[in-house]
Amino acid sequence: MPSDGDVDALRSAVHACRGCELWAPATQPVFSAGPDPAALMLVGEQPGDVEDRDGEPFVGPAGRLLDEALGAAGVDRSGVYLTNAVKHFRFEERGARRLHKKPGVAHVEACRPWLAAELARVAPGVVVCLGATAARAVIGHDVRVTEVRGTVVGETGDGVPVLVTAHPSAVLRLRGKEGYRAALDGLVEDLRRAAALLRPA
Repeated sequence: MPSDGDVDALRSAVHACRGCELWAPATQPVFSAGPDPAALMLVGEQPGDVEDRDGEPFVGPAGRLLDEALGAAGVDRSGVYLTNAVKHFRFEERGARRLHKKPGVAHVEACRPWLAAELARVAPGVVVCLGATAARAVIGHDVRVTEVRGTVVGETGDGVPVLVTAHPSAVLRLRGKEGYRAALDGLVEDLRRAAALLRPA
């Protein structure tokens, strides 16, 4: 990992990362997208199948739903820094399909130095953790998203407030079922609260 340089330097260096075994089956590492620095930083769990193939975060179905939620919250995605706690796709093969498999604690810990470097370089005003894995990576302990979502659950080492909400993929799994609209509205409201934290009182 480069000791200095900007996010582009980190993005280039991550291709040589062998901190855990996930690099071997993955197509490529998926680092981040968005401006550096950025006022708002969103941290997800890991890239999915589409992201692994394209090399960009949040470009699959969950990313499209996140775009919708950001727009409804009045947040311009082009001004948001998007990344994941784990930079390689963890999956299990089922026939021709590659199915998401939740990263383990060891994977989150192996990637923690990359996330810490991103936080230092991006210098966000607010960090939003999309799901429990992201929250663990940022604040260092487990949370129940259903209990703390929409609230500031702690701070980064530099004193940046950290808010937790549901991962867009969790909302997406409800599409076509009862509760989908409420889940999407909840995500929108949480993103709106995060943006409000950036505004002076």
